[in-house]
Amino acid sequence: MSDLLRLATAGSVDDGKSTLVGRLLYDTKSVLADTLDAVHRASADRGLATPDLSLLVDGLRSEREQGITIDVAYRYFATPKRSFVLADTPGHVQYTRNTVTGASTAQLGVLLVDARKGVIEQTRRHAAVLALLGVPRLVLAVNKIDLVDFDEVTFSRIAKEFTAHATALGFAEDAVVEIPVSALAGDNVVERSGRTPWYGGPTLLEHLETVPVEPDPHDAPFRFPVQYVIRPRTAEHPDYRGYAGLVAAGTVRVGDEVAVLPNGLRTTVTGIDTADGPLDEAAAGRSVTLLLEHDLDISRGDLIAAAAVPPTVTDELDATVCWLSEKPLAPGARVLVKHGTRTVQAIVTRLRTRFDEQRLASTDAPGSLGLNEIGQVNLRTAEPIPVDDYARHRRTGSFLVIDAADGSTLAAGLVGAPLPELDDDAVGRDGHALVSPGP
Repeated sequence: MSDLLRLATAGSVDDGKSTLVGRLLYDTKSVLADTLDAVHRASADRGLATPDLSLLVDGLRSEREQGITIDVAYRYFATPKRSFVLADTPGHVQYTRNTVTGASTAQLGVLLVDARKGVIEQTRRHAAVLALLGVPRLVLAVNKIDLVDFDEVTFSRIAKEFTAHATALGFAEDAVVEIPVSALAGDNVVERSGRTPWYGGPTLLEHLETVPVEPDPHDAPFRFPVQYVIRPRTAEHPDYRGYAGLVAAGTVRVGDEVAVLPNGLRTTVTGIDTADGPLDEAAAGRSVTLLLEHDLDISRGDLIAAAAVPPTVTDELDATVCWLSEKPLAPGARVLVKHGTRTVQAIVTRLRTRFDEQRLASTDAPGSLGLNEIGQVNLRTAEPIPVDDYARHRRTGSFLVIDAADGSTLAAGLVGAPLPELDDDAVGRDGHALVSPGP
């Protein structure tokens, strides 16, 4: 079991995400005394008798004033059993792009629903985004259970509906766990609640501490996007040429044969430098400078990869995108594709399908993709780029679609990443869903 869990929270506005995260931090004693004092003062200024724990997370002034989360707030905490990196993502529809960002590296997603409202449109949208991004495990936190008098029937109905939706999206049944909680009062967050005697499962923290986590695949094929070429040209280092970046996947060792892509030239790693001194090997997540045997024409945007298992070099991308712009996407659109450290011009040659995450149905050959819609597209890039299938490598299988005019992000793209395969029991032959999307 890994000693680090990366998780992301998601849910609709006012479902209590920030309060839940604040409760986790507060009850695990992960809050500094001066920060806690500031929260107590701010809560007292608002006339509250108890501290508003959401203030521990909603750090932007605009977030505090509006009472909503806008930015992705990363928080770090630990218990004796495990360390955590938590991304608290926005619930508002217009900030779905930030939800994609926060969930892109998560190993587990915590989806909140208000027990009074149950599973709603944004819940289904977030579940679809998490499924698309390959997040392997989900927790449904049925929050504000105290506002429905800790009713078991209400919880069971919500849990059953959500499990049906999640499994239709491709999640395994044993990968989805439902927990009744009250973030405000602390029921079943860190401490077990005596007000839900009908619930025999773990508290949220107990589940986070014990859920199986797949470690980063250091034995995956090596991938290294070049960020910067270091040429000091000093008297001490007259001939030094190093290639700096972050190991995106796998492990590199001195003596390894590597390929430089997209040109395909091969060479050998002769050294691995860091600010703390040289290394014999470096694994995924480590920032290093590679020294190579041959003086090759390598620049920012190139990819150094394991020579035995290189990525595919192509100018045709078959990908799934989550469209994040109010300006719709149509065939023929000219855009920029940012993959790793390389940015190239591209054209959208075809919109293949649009996925309706509410009805779990697909539409072939849609005329466009609108804000927050998910679809499969074909793109042709002006230059070949080295890519992996997203299912194999998250970092080298993902890319951004950028507006060439103003530099804004238009979409998050995943190479391959097929949409959920819906069986005949879920979807009719005409593409209309046969399952109810819920109330």
